[in-house]
Amino acid sequence: MNLTVHQCITIQQIRIDSITNSSHFQIGTAGVIKSLSNLYNTGGFPGPAPQLGQPPPSGEPLVPLPSPVVRSQKTA
Repeated sequence: MNLTVHQCITIQQIRIDSITNSSHFQIGTAGVIKSLSNLYNTGGFPGPAPQLGQPPPSGEPLVPLPSPVVRSQKTA
């Protein structure tokens, strides 16, 4: 079955906050959308990452972070 769609789309303003790798942005009609996902080893790693050992004690971050900076508020 052949279907012909004629569209006239006017967009005055559009805001897109974020688009991730698996997102798609479409305006209008598409006959067929084929999803495609490719996974590349861009770091040249020879194999999978090693398994994580014992989890850290609760409250301890996985990555050590610097202490927060406390800024004093000026009083007028």
